[in-house]
This record gives sequence, structure tokens and C-alpha cells, in this order.
Amino acid sequence: MAARGLRGELVFPVPCLFEKNPRLLGYYRLLFGFNQKAFYSAEFGVSGFKAMEEFGRLNEGQKASLSALCKALIDSACALVEGIGADRLSRELLDDLALLTVGPQLRGGANVKKGAEGIVRVFEAIHLIVQHAATSSSSGKIEIENAAGRKVSIAFAPDPDIVIREEMTKGKFRNIIAVEVKGGTDFSNIHNRIGEAEKNHQKAKASGYVECWTVVNVDRIDLDMAKRESPSTNRFYRLSTLINGRSEDYEDFKDRIISLTGIRNN
Repeated sequence: MAARGLRGELVFPVPCLFEKNPRLLGYYRLLFGFNQKAFYSAEFGVSGFKAMEEFGRLNEGQKASLSALCKALIDSACALVEGIGADRLSRELLDDLALLTVGPQLRGGANVKKGAEGIVRVFEAIHLIVQHAATSSSSGKIEIENAAGRKVSIAFAPDPDIVIREEMTKGKFRNIIAVEVKGGTDFSNIHNRIGEAEKNHQKAKASGYVECWTVVNVDRIDLDMAKRESPSTNRFYRLSTLINGRSEDYEDFKDRIISLTGIRNN
């Protein structure tokens, strides 16, 4: 590398660099082609160093383990140089290698953001439908009282994304609706999203949910295909129609929320 005017530290990390700038761990991670989720998993054994990249922090425990970290990273560096060929290395090539990793990472982050926004939009649409019967509401949970005088909760959940449950007696619930929201807009990935929804709805069905709904953010979805790939989904809705609030799909969504929760129509 020296013969090509390149410092070895561009590829091979050393502890003193991390002591000077802990965030450099992110540079080497990208250079060697690891996304954050994989790199900081328990399997890789470097999850304890994540604060170096994210916050630029290095504690005494991490500092004591820097040599071992560098040794592990150097194994990846050697594989990289051997695969490319030392005579082909250049500063421009190394920059391009890092960008090859950061591009998908940024797209993945954007997809996560879209997914979270989609869940919030559906939650807000439900809130508008039931707000006249609400006894309390927060950013993550709505409690309503239905016509029978029972408490019904609407809340965010890990999987599925939104759940609606009726309290029959103290501490005992009837699981009414499980809503899975797929907020990504990439049409080419719709099959994977429907497959993920099916897995979560199978769990919901096993937990006793009466209805399982899937909301997608792709308007040109083939509903016949979707029904085949997620037979556990009772109803499919398009996010755009729920936000619109004036479509037939929205009216169906609204009527079913009112009917299944047992609240009076406003």
C-alpha cells in the first residue's frame, strides 16, 4: 500500500486511531461491507462497541479490548485486500466500497421510517373513528367505552402493529382486531411484506384475535395475490384510502371498527 501512496490505516485499524476518534469504527464497518444490524449483533461479538460509532464514546472497558477488536477487523481487512488485489487499491476505490454499504443502509433506515409513519397514520385514522367514545387517549393507546359499558383498548403492539381488545372482566380480554401495517412503498418488495404480515397474523389467530387486517402502502397491489399469500388476513386496506377518509374502503374500515368494538355510531 505504501508503494501506492496509501497509509495502511486506511484499511488496517489500530487502537490509537480509535482512542483518538472512536467514530472511525463506523468507517471500517462500512469499508468491510457490514450493515449495522449484522455488525452489532451478538453473533459478531462487538455489540459492546456500538457507542463508539453512534456517540463517539470510548469507556475504559472498551479501551482495554481495542487490540482484540482491531485484530478481528484486520482479518476482514486482509480478506478485502486479498480479494481486490493490493495493486488495484486506491483511495477512490476504498471510498466507493464504503458507499456500497451505506447506500442500502440509508434505504433501510428510510424504509423503517416509512413503516413507523404508516402505523401512526392508521392509529390516527382509528382515533378519528372512535374519539367520540374515548375515555382516555395518549400517543400510544386509546381507551373507549362501548355500548355494553365495557372498556376497549386500542394500542400499539410489537407484532401485529395495532391491537384492539375488549376487557370482559378485570384482567380478562377478548382479542378483537389485529392490524398489521406495511408502510413501505416499494412495489417490488410487496410479496415479502405480505409474507411478514401472514406470519404475524398466524400468531394473532393463535392468540384468539377475531379479525386480522393488513394495511399496505402500495396502491396497485393485486388483492387476489395478496389473499393467496396471506390467507390469515380477513381484510386488506390501502393506506392512502384510509388517510383519504372518503372512499368505500374507508367506510368499510370505519363500519367494521364501530361494529366490532361495539361503540355507538357518532
